[in-house]
This record gives sequence, C-alpha cells and structure tokens, in this order.
Amino acid sequence: MKKQNKAIQSTVAGILALGATMVSTSASAVPDQPKFWEKCAGIAKAGMNDCGALDGKHNCSGQASKSSHMQEWVYVPKGTCAKIVGGKVAKIKPAKN
Repeated sequence: MKKQNKAIQSTVAGILALGATMVSTSASAVPDQPKFWEKCAGIAKAGMNDCGALDGKHNCSGQASKSSHMQEWVYVPKGTCAKIVGGKVAKIKPAKN
C-alpha cells in the first residue's frame, strides 16, 4: 500500500510541475501590444469586417457581404497586412494606450 501511495504522490507532483511549466511558458509566448495598427483591406471574411467599408457602402462593422472584398478591412498589427495573401494596407494608426 505504501508503494502505491508513493507512486500516486510522484504522479501528482509531476503533473503539478508540468502545469507550472506550461503556465510560465505560455505567458512569455503572448506578443506585446502593437504600437501601431493598420487597416488591412481584402482579407475580411463576410460579416467579420471592422467598421465601415472603404468606399462608404456601409458604416458599420460586421456588414461585409462577401469575403475578401477589397473595400472591406480589419485592423491588424503594423507590418502584418503585407504578409497576408490578398492584404493591402489602407491606413496606419497609433494604438490607444
């Protein structure tokens, strides 16, 4: 019975140590808040756009009627849009602190 208790204690201790390691690793994997955002046109999914269309067709978010339309956009961290297929930078703005 003592052998079984030690085995259970070792297993629990290992699980706790693994959990602590995962928490500390994932905390450092979160990127910093961007200093600048850019409007990235041409990558928004239908109904998933940020704010109004570039051509003024509508003035609200979530109203894109089709995906990847060049007048629909989403905010992405500066320098990201050019890395996305079909993305075109429409405007860059500072992030709010």
